[in-house]
Amino acid sequence: MVARLLLRAWLRGPAVGPGPLCRPLSAGSGSGEYLQRSIVPTMHYQDSLPRLPIPKLEDTIKRYLRAQKPLLDDGQFRKTEQFCKSFENGIGKQLHEQLVAQDKQNKHTSYISGQGFDRHLFALRYLAAAKGIALPELYLDPAYGQINHNILSTSTLNSPAVNIGGFAPVVPDGFGIGYAIHDNWIGCNVSSYPGRNVREFLQCVEKALEDIFDAIEGKCIKT
Repeated sequence: MVARLLLRAWLRGPAVGPGPLCRPLSAGSGSGEYLQRSIVPTMHYQDSLPRLPIPKLEDTIKRYLRAQKPLLDDGQFRKTEQFCKSFENGIGKQLHEQLVAQDKQNKHTSYISGQGFDRHLFALRYLAAAKGIALPELYLDPAYGQINHNILSTSTLNSPAVNIGGFAPVVPDGFGIGYAIHDNWIGCNVSSYPGRNVREFLQCVEKALEDIFDAIEGKCIKT
């Protein structure tokens, strides 16, 4: 089914662009302006950036459990913890070793680390499917499905050549949000499948931006 697509933009001053005028912001200068005016190409330093290693499987499991703990009751968490231990000491260990071996053969790629865990676990799941291995129990755990059910999926591509863009939500009850922040206007494309009130969501986005503008300008936030 085709997603319903709506657009709302907020202007920060006189400009040619989509959407109605919201209100101007005070002009100023800062690091953002410097970056916008820089003549250095965006990807100029890409080749000189260090490759980040794939994290240890036990570290990814710890991050995953840390993220799950506030979302589950004690019984659910203990069950998820058991799935994780079984995965870490069993098929997950084998899949991780294969993933590391593949990484060593592909020096042009890089793993982005930090507090994340989803890309690592997704890579192991994909590898299992590619090898014809039965899906490990960790991925059948309802808690795994819940934490990977992303209601909000956002992305941006800022360029003078791009007026506006967007994409579909990644789950049936979600929103796909393509946004852009330019020198004198802010815009977003929000898409959803039937059953979601995308107009109401856009009203909430507008209210949030108005609150941010009020805070920047030292005004009281309206309740």
